[in-house]
Amino acid sequence: MTTETLISALFVFVLASFAGFEVITKVPPTLHTPLMSGANAISGIAVLGAIIIAGEQDWNITVILGIVAVVLATINVVGGFLVTDRMLQMFKKKEVKA
Repeated sequence: MTTETLISALFVFVLASFAGFEVITKVPPTLHTPLMSGANAISGIAVLGAIIIAGEQDWNITVILGIVAVVLATINVVGGFLVTDRMLQMFKKKEVKA
């Protein structure tokens, strides 16, 4: 990896971090959970990509990072679905006990 490539990648990362921070802080709390459930689909795609990367035969840093990505993205997906399920439970009508 050349120095120019590294600088370009860091530049894009920093810009994406600032843009993401600005977008997330502008989301009202009432929209946060529905948007989070939509983000679970994106995390699911990240899991698939990480599985492809982690599935290589040779053990190198790419495979190790792929395995870490699989674990973290899976935690993100499961946590997101749990939060979404909890949100949906709040809107169900409560049964009256006789």
